[in-house]
Amino acid sequence: MKNKLRKEDIKQEVFDLYDAYAHNRLSRRDFVEKLGLYAVGGLTVASLMSFLLPDYVNTQLTDAQDLKLDSKFITYTSEKGGGEIKGLLSKPSSFEGKLGGIVVVHENRGLNPYVEDTARRAALDGFITLAPDALSPLGGYPGNDDEGRTMQRKRDRMEMLEDFIAAFEYLKSHPDCNGKIGVVGFCFGGWISNMMAVKVSDLAAAVPFYGGQPKEDVDKINAPLMLHFAGLDERVNAGWPDYELALKENGKQYEAFTYPDVNHGFHNTSTPRYDEAAAELAWGRTMEFFKKHLK
Repeated sequence: MKNKLRKEDIKQEVFDLYDAYAHNRLSRRDFVEKLGLYAVGGLTVASLMSFLLPDYVNTQLTDAQDLKLDSKFITYTSEKGGGEIKGLLSKPSSFEGKLGGIVVVHENRGLNPYVEDTARRAALDGFITLAPDALSPLGGYPGNDDEGRTMQRKRDRMEMLEDFIAAFEYLKSHPDCNGKIGVVGFCFGGWISNMMAVKVSDLAAAVPFYGGQPKEDVDKINAPLMLHFAGLDERVNAGWPDYELALKENGKQYEAFTYPDVNHGFHNTSTPRYDEAAAELAWGRTMEFFKKHLK
């Protein structure tokens, strides 16, 4: 049934329910119960669930075995955070000189295949990337997003922020890196990206995708920002006017893009919230931004 359903067949309220569920504002039980209201006209709750949940098998945009890639898991130490952190380190298999670095930050469920895929994409564009797994202290991404979300709620988010700052330091000292490090993150990772801009004075660039905004210390931001928002994402977008005002008042360098009629998570290829046109436009802008600031 998943292959037969189309995004156009699903009411926006169903995507809003999924957003509430994916961000821990709705229990699985309540999510299933409320989905029942939309299981009409041949649709079943089971088919809706199957359609909405991630499909990592058929949605990868890169090949982990691509000969143009050197991609492997490493561990590094986050002394102020979770200790030994596992991350996917990727770079082109052949390059000249040194590469700009990018920390790639996952959503609120650990380092899943979509984020690994995204990190490899950036590496194929000529960067050295590190995609950490903030679930490392708890055993790592468990293989499915439901358990991943439950696990991530057990960690303090400021300690997780330290894990990603430590990833920045790891890349900065890597012999193949030119010392210019940016960050890109999605959802929770968007918040991390904003917060790294606040906390890391020598961060070279930050690109939050539909990320929560810092409430203070905006004056400490040095990195240029590129911010991506989903037009239908009322929850995250509500905080943008105040953040933009603070950026303007403090003379910070930023550019922001809102993509009309798309949902939170529109860049994530694995769920029907994915919007190819918006995702490709946003990713193209992101890569150009990093090439400008990290090369």
